Amino acid sequence: MGYRTLLRDHRSVLGIAFLAMFSSSLGQSYFIGLFQSPLSAHLGLSIGQFGTAYSIVTLFAGFCMLRFGPSIDWISPRRFAVSVLGLLLIGVVLLTLSPWWWLGIVGLGIVRLCGQGMLTHLGNTLAAREFSTLRGRAIGLVNLGIPMGEALLPPLVAAALIWTSWQIFWWLLCGMLAIAWIVLLIKAPWPSAPGVKPSKQAPSGPRPFREKRFWRLLPLLMALPITMTGLFIYQTQLTASLDSSLTVYALALTGMGIAKLPGALLGGRWVDKLGPIKLARLYLLPYALAMLMAITVGGHISIWALMVGGGLAMGAQELIASGLMIKLWGAEHFGRVRSALSAAMVFSTGIAPAVLGIALSAGATFHSLLFAMLLFIIVGWLLAQGVLKEASNRTIAK
Repeated sequence: MGYRTLLRDHRSVLGIAFLAMFSSSLGQSYFIGLFQSPLSAHLGLSIGQFGTAYSIVTLFAGFCMLRFGPSIDWISPRRFAVSVLGLLLIGVVLLTLSPWWWLGIVGLGIVRLCGQGMLTHLGNTLAAREFSTLRGRAIGLVNLGIPMGEALLPPLVAAALIWTSWQIFWWLLCGMLAIAWIVLLIKAPWPSAPGVKPSKQAPSGPRPFREKRFWRLLPLLMALPITMTGLFIYQTQLTASLDSSLTVYALALTGMGIAKLPGALLGGRWVDKLGPIKLARLYLLPYALAMLMAITVGGHISIWALMVGGGLAMGAQELIASGLMIKLWGAEHFGRVRSALSAAMVFSTGIAPAVLGIALSAGATFHSLLFAMLLFIIVGWLLAQGVLKEASNRTIAK
């Protein structure tokens, strides 16, 4: 069964998951970054104060993911979606209309939690849990919602801000998304609740943070988002160190977005055929080779290699991670385990820019930081080998 048959037979659940991923754009860093200046002015914050507030609410969103993310294992997906969308609407109201800066920051935190956090959690969980032999293809398809947002929304923002305010654009976008969601909520058949809420008498499922195998797998899965966050935040220092330019970097970002498409579609096909374990050992190789090229060669080609290699890996990351978690902990506990992984990534990507900034302020060169990033990837790969071997021997069905 190929992608065409998958879309024909399962378009409802795929449409719901895809729309969740696209709607998560409201809380994604790239989208909020497009409004950094007007948001700072609206809240009366300096650039530094806005950055600090953004980091704080991001860490808060990570803690909330740990608390509320596992509920998708026993709450019906329709109810989960309605709750998240309602809370997201409250966040947008506070962010765009509140006259008090602190309440606007609360709104920003809610948007981050519901957008980048809960909606991506909903989309990936549906795709991973509702499919078995076609899981890789399904996750690959729904994850195209994020690069589609990255491709469509920035030019729309640039055009819209010429003739309207940023608040009106946010509400227009919310209105268009609301129409699509209302149609799906009313007409689409939704999956039922996968389980029952655990009680004090019944076991509550795995606790990943208390398991050594989770901690050994974590560096492999966090290496890409942590290092790419550093390349995004410190793009000026990166291009200067590699003797390139911000213009080349901007063009390479487009290449990264395009590279996510084959990363997701081909990765989904390969996960279904080869399994997530084999791909987990290989998917970071293009990015690691690009990192090595940046350290040794430099120049414009290294910027392109980093972005394209990172895009290929980013396109495949979620479907590989989801396959591994289901292989190790089972589909019935996927929401709980994925919440732990999401929270860990939020924490690490929130702290990583500060660590790199301290290193740069202390006089470290960006070449040395690139070498440290490459070393991090290698160490993460080595630490995960024992867990990957264990996963290959398990009999949990895909």
